[in-house]
Order: sequence, then C-alpha cells, then structure tokens
Amino acid sequence: MKRRTFFKYTVPSIVAPVFIGGFNLRAFAASPLVQAYSNSSTEGNVLVLIQLAGGNDGLNMVIPVDYYSQYFNARKNIAIEENKILRLSGNDTTGLHPSMTGIQNLYNDGKISLVQGVSYPAPNFSHFKATDIWLTGEDSSENITTGWLGRYLEKQYPGYPEHYPNPQMPDPFAIQIGSVVSPALQGHSYPMGMAISNPESFYKMLEDHQDGNDDHFNSDRVADQLSYLRQLSEKTDAYAGVIKQAAKKSKTLSAKYEDKGKNNLSEQLKIVARLISGGLQTKVYVVNIGGFDTHAGQTVNTDTSKGKHAQLLENLSQSIEAFMDDLKLMGVDDRVMGMTFSEFGRRIKSNASGGTDHGVAAPVIVFGKKVKGGQIGHSPIIPDSATVNDNVAMQYDFRSLYASILKDWLGVDKDALSSILLHNFDTLPLLA
Repeated sequence: MKRRTFFKYTVPSIVAPVFIGGFNLRAFAASPLVQAYSNSSTEGNVLVLIQLAGGNDGLNMVIPVDYYSQYFNARKNIAIEENKILRLSGNDTTGLHPSMTGIQNLYNDGKISLVQGVSYPAPNFSHFKATDIWLTGEDSSENITTGWLGRYLEKQYPGYPEHYPNPQMPDPFAIQIGSVVSPALQGHSYPMGMAISNPESFYKMLEDHQDGNDDHFNSDRVADQLSYLRQLSEKTDAYAGVIKQAAKKSKTLSAKYEDKGKNNLSEQLKIVARLISGGLQTKVYVVNIGGFDTHAGQTVNTDTSKGKHAQLLENLSQSIEAFMDDLKLMGVDDRVMGMTFSEFGRRIKSNASGGTDHGVAAPVIVFGKKVKGGQIGHSPIIPDSATVNDNVAMQYDFRSLYASILKDWLGVDKDALSSILLHNFDTLPLLA
C-alpha cells in the first residue's frame, strides 16, 4: 500500500505541520527497549476510554431513586417518570435512564461499576479548561501540557521517539478514533498515540489493495518538516501494515451493533474490537461521542424519557453492550476494561428552557468482564428545595479512578504512579 494512500484514508487533509493523514506523525516512533510491567498478569490488558463531550447530565442518566421526590421537584420539566426508570439488580437506591437497557443488562450481569459523584476540587465550568483538566490530570489551578496517559506511556516505553516500531513493540502505543490525537496521550515532547480520522476512512484503508512505497511528499505546508518526515517514513509504512493486518485477522462477531450509519460510537468501538482481537498490542484506545451540552430541549415535552439526551444515552448504552458482546465472542473480553468520562456534570435544578446548565460532579461508568460490579458511592444528596446554584457534590476525585486503572489494570507500580498522576490519590475497588 502506498504511503500517500495510507495517509489519504486516515484524514481528509493535513491539519497541522505534524499531521499527514489521520495519523499524527509524531506518533510513529518509540524507544529501544520495552519497560517490563511491574505485574506480568496485567501485560495484555487494554483500556478503552469513551469521552462524552459537552458535559453529561448524570442525574438523568443514573437516577437517585432514594431521592426521587427531591429529584422530581428540582427538574419537573425534564425528570424521568418513576415508573419508567430501569431498576438494577441488588440496588434499591439507583436506577437508569429508560433508554439504557444495554447498561442495565451489563450491570445485572456484574460487568458494570457505577462510580457516583466524580469530579475534582475547585471545579471549572469552561468546556475547554474542564476538558484539559480531565485529559491531563492537572489541578484546576495548573496548566499541564502532558496527558495522564501520555505520561504513563512514556514510563512504559522510555526513550521515545527512537527505534520504534521494533520486534518487541511493533504496534502503536495508543489509538484515537478521531481526526486528532487526544491531549490525554500527549507526552513531554511528542504525542504517544496516533489517530484514525473516522470509521469510514478506516474501512477504505482496508479495501485498498495497493502495495509498494512512495517516499515523496508534495505538500508545501510540510516542507520544513521533510527531514523529520524522512526519518519517520518507514515507521508509517510499518504501522499501516500492522494495523491493516490486525484488522484483517479479525471480523465483527456480535449481531448487537446497530446498522451502519445509525450510531457512530458503535462504529468506533467495532473497529477497536477488531484491532484488539486481531492481535495489536496497543494499550489504550480513545473514542468519543458528542452532543451532551444540553442547555435547552434536553427532553421531549410530552415524554421526558425521549429527546436528544435520551438518544445519546441509548447510543452509548447500545454501543457498550454490543462492544462487550463482540469481545466475548472474540474471546478477548477478559483483557478489556472501559470507562466513560465527561468534562463536568450538570446542575441539580433544570432551567426554564428544558435543559440543564454546567455543574460539578457526575457518575462514571466503568465496564468490563473483570470489573467489580455494583455501585461505588451513594446517590447524590438532593435538597428538598434545590436552587439554580445547587450542584451534585463530589464524592471521588477522577484521578482516583485513574490511579486505580493504572495500578490495578495496567500494572503501574506505586512509585511510578505518583509521578504519572503528579500527586498521590487513593485507589478505588474497581476490579473484582
């Protein structure tokens, strides 16, 4: 396959001097030696992050049944009717939005952990800053330029960006489905992952049957980067080959995915499942679904269980259920753990426009075969007469989830943990 063709299928155009195709060229290199994992039992484990962009309304997703009257009084124009709430096995305090039957099934099967009240001290309500905080793991008063997973991957593969790919690690460290590499994957000098622009271009790349190399780059926008591009050109060919090879070794097995074109998140996770099953050693995958900034028209007036937020939650729930089913049928579900996150939650009280405004804490969904199923934390405490200034209180710092994943799932030792997360954080019992 020609390198130019590979680039063409991975992004519509060059979006920055270091981007050609959907792959960030800074990602096509790594270190001479793979650092041994501190716990060999975690060596093959994979993390999948699902970003809910816009700030998800956690109260209408994970509903506090034990505070239902207060919940209803605070948001009468968008509250889910009590008889429509999906109940959870062994959990009398919490229910789910009626569109989330897939998550309900997984919860009842012990494969979901609902972590309540996740945020951080001194929260920020700007989409941009709050997103940066979650992706970098910084305090709200800091401005860190590296991502939490970028720092982790630098620890795993010291010396980046030299001598990669190599026989010990022939594959990308991390893959983002999207036109740019997530800031969560940013290292001190280089991104530690690569991006595939979208599902459609991924499948076009697989269908391309051209072979051979093309070492010529024609864009004037990257003329000053030619020496860098020449250094990385062989690496781009190698990554193109292993990704294509992995995808062709596997095929989608689950019938639970929605039809093509109906659910983009489902399409993203379908690709992730194929690459994991196909043998890529990639440690981290990042996918996303947008539209959660629901200031107005969050629900349908005649039925609060319907509307744009309901559709987003249905897409999320259906996608995770199909992904988990696919992994199970592929025989790799014991290696995969996933987590949702959003830059912030929404206020307790709804607004007059039938929506919710930027708030503090929200629940996080952790999923996987080896997850300790159930709920961590208690339902949000809702006052009898909530005001527009009332927020869901923080119970857990989001970096405690990161610490738990890094330590217990990815095998990071205690000393490395504090340097990756920049501070010390308690861990949570996420794994069974």
